[in-house]
Amino acid sequence: MQTSEHIETVVIGGGQAGLAAGYHLNRRGREFVILDAGQRVGDNWRSHWDSLRLYSPAGHDGLPGKPFPGSRHTFPGKDELADYLESYARELELPVRNGTRVHRLSHDGQRYVVECGNGSISCDNVVIATGTFGRTPRVPEFADALDPAILQLHSSEYRNPGQLRSGPVLVVGASHSGGDIALEVAATHDTILCGRDTGQIPLPWETRRLRMAFPVLWLVWGSLLSVRTPMGRKERVQARSHGAPFLRVKRADLAAAGVERVTDRVTDVRDGLPQLGDDRSVEVDNVIWCTGFRQDFSWIDLPVIGEDGWPMEERGVVPSAPGLYFTGLCFQSSFRSMLVGGAGADAEHVVRHLAARRAKAGRALQKAA
Repeated sequence: MQTSEHIETVVIGGGQAGLAAGYHLNRRGREFVILDAGQRVGDNWRSHWDSLRLYSPAGHDGLPGKPFPGSRHTFPGKDELADYLESYARELELPVRNGTRVHRLSHDGQRYVVECGNGSISCDNVVIATGTFGRTPRVPEFADALDPAILQLHSSEYRNPGQLRSGPVLVVGASHSGGDIALEVAATHDTILCGRDTGQIPLPWETRRLRMAFPVLWLVWGSLLSVRTPMGRKERVQARSHGAPFLRVKRADLAAAGVERVTDRVTDVRDGLPQLGDDRSVEVDNVIWCTGFRQDFSWIDLPVIGEDGWPMEERGVVPSAPGLYFTGLCFQSSFRSMLVGGAGADAEHVVRHLAARRAKAGRALQKAA
């Protein structure tokens, strides 16, 4: 049976960005609900590969109102973060509705309409917090032409080397996730890592040197690499269209582990085998596509998505659609936006604008009366 209700603000997505938005809405006494497709808060993080750990230390991984527990210099695992998000929502009593997938967002001429499950919610404001890079795996179309005997996994499906067949592995995509996974599988499989060189941050991760340098990096990522600076705006284009540099794993680590590094891309399939560049086919038994995700906003029935596939927003505010906001996007305000610890500031900016809009509308009604 279809049901309908009205709530002032609907937050779509219950990850770190959506929960941070909920914190700031709660502080301002706003009526809101957070809708999340996962059965538990944090399930998106639980679904990543087993050995994944954050690239920022715990001291920079907290959301507003609740520091990340434990030593500030450790690097939490993905399950630790998932449990932290779950406890955050519970302790702050945020109104999260799990198992609620949104199918369509539209506007009826007066209010936004969020269609989900067996009903719909009308609202004055919508905050879309569905992920930094999107949730739809990006795999080339020619992947279907690979020999069926080759095991193919996207990084979103990879959990550990135990899933793989016994022969060689081709890891496609040389961003930080590709580097991490290639190093892990190289312990048990001959491994090739292919893809353009995205660079590397030269500091060794999880060392005293990084501990001393990280506050400076955090400052640079938030101030210099920001949408307010020419350098930041240039980096934003790079971050949204190409992979991020190596962080924890370095080129030297891969070489020491015996990983064959190829800067050619997989361009096609020849006789059922992946083809690198123009003339090399590689015989492998496994392919792991570390080729990222794409944003899928096809469920948004509003003209707010640009030709590049990204929302037409300014620090999360959509000028052409009053009351519609995004938060948690890649490089929304700065490089920090891609990190858990950057979610709070971006959400605060969005909620501040939302509250000011509401106050302005109230003053206009009083003046008209």
